[in-house]
Amino acid sequence: MSSSHTALALNTDIAKGIFDRFRSLPFWRPAALVGALLGDMVRYTITALVIIALGLILGFRPEAGLSGVLLSLGVALLFAFSLSWVWTTVGLLMDDAESVMMVSQLVSFPLLFISNVFVDPTTMPAFLQKLMRFSPVSLTATAVRGLIHGHVTTTQLGTMFLSCALLIVVFAPLTMILYNNKNAV
Repeated sequence: MSSSHTALALNTDIAKGIFDRFRSLPFWRPAALVGALLGDMVRYTITALVIIALGLILGFRPEAGLSGVLLSLGVALLFAFSLSWVWTTVGLLMDDAESVMMVSQLVSFPLLFISNVFVDPTTMPAFLQKLMRFSPVSLTATAVRGLIHGHVTTTQLGTMFLSCALLIVVFAPLTMILYNNKNAV
């Protein structure tokens, strides 16, 4: 859920006037925004590789081998990328960094705790189980676990890809509209 860093950095850069300076430069307007998102993908990749390395050092042995680990890394990065668009929208909507952090925490914690990341869904009340089934966090966690353990289903992957696509289809255009309006001369 560290993808909210994107929103915080974007909001801070806009507040400091960095994006106002970009308007005077002769390059594609959204380049700074897209560059920030792609730079974050590098950060997410490094973070994930460190976590995988620590898991292997501590004795975790994925049943699906290297291919399962690499595929699960790709799935996790896709989810991080799609969620980054959500946070970028938040960063453009909020007036200051504190508001960005507050909103990101208010959204992140329920998404994380109403998922199957920490708790077996069968121990949750029925209404939370229903919410959990549609949570993009749960869909991604299930797909990643399935890939690592070698028993992922096409339904698990399909619903995860669908949730990521939905986030991107909704929030990428919204982000670009907000970004262009915020930077209108």
